[in-house]
Amino acid sequence: MRATFATEHTPGRVNEDAVAVGDGWAFILDGATARAGVVSGCVHDVRWLASTLAGELAQRLLGSQQTLPALPDLLAESIQATCRQHGPDCDLSNPDSPSSTAVIARWTSEEFEYLVLADSPLILDIGRTIRPIIDDRIAHLPDYSADGVARSRNQPGGFWVASTNPDAAYQAVTGSVPADEVHRAALLSDGASRLVEQFGVLDWLGLVDLLDKPGPAELIRRTRAAERAEAPEMAARRQEKRHDDATAILLRR
Repeated sequence: MRATFATEHTPGRVNEDAVAVGDGWAFILDGATARAGVVSGCVHDVRWLASTLAGELAQRLLGSQQTLPALPDLLAESIQATCRQHGPDCDLSNPDSPSSTAVIARWTSEEFEYLVLADSPLILDIGRTIRPIIDDRIAHLPDYSADGVARSRNQPGGFWVASTNPDAAYQAVTGSVPADEVHRAALLSDGASRLVEQFGVLDWLGLVDLLDKPGPAELIRRTRAAERAEAPEMAARRQEKRHDDATAILLRR
């Protein structure tokens, strides 16, 4: 499969997304921006977490092309290795430790595998039938206060993210389809899915078509335009950031 991708930071901020594409694999990690006033217990920021985890994950995907260990195993090992890089001043028991989503795809001539953890979706185009692979548990929490989210993070009945608990990898949405059935696949950070999930100006097929032609950079450009056009009070009403880091990968046969 051929891969094209683009990533862009939130205006005025550093990019907390991490993206990598290799021979037979691709992934996006979307670092969760820390809420104002929340103490993470860690000396590292979210960008460090996403980039460090990305390096560990890429290393394992590169080294697994022959043996093909399960994707949750690779992510769990990567989380564990990232934890070892924290220092003694990092409280890894703090539920507000820096965290990230993950969407991973790996393919061979026979099989297309995927893993989706938290709100970074994967969209499969199988013979013009669109199949969204979405982990929407964070959309169904009973309490969205800072304390409520912390209590639900990486807990049964809550939601799961890549942070300091390797077991979160085994709570991801996973699966596989025959490789020859996958015409296109889109990996997205939630900042790149907004034209569908927040603004409703595209459906998933329209988004995949936009990624295909004219490409991921145009998807991000149109997302920024929609963000600027939205009244600030509407974003506040939805309790969403007006802008977000946006990263998209298109895989095409």
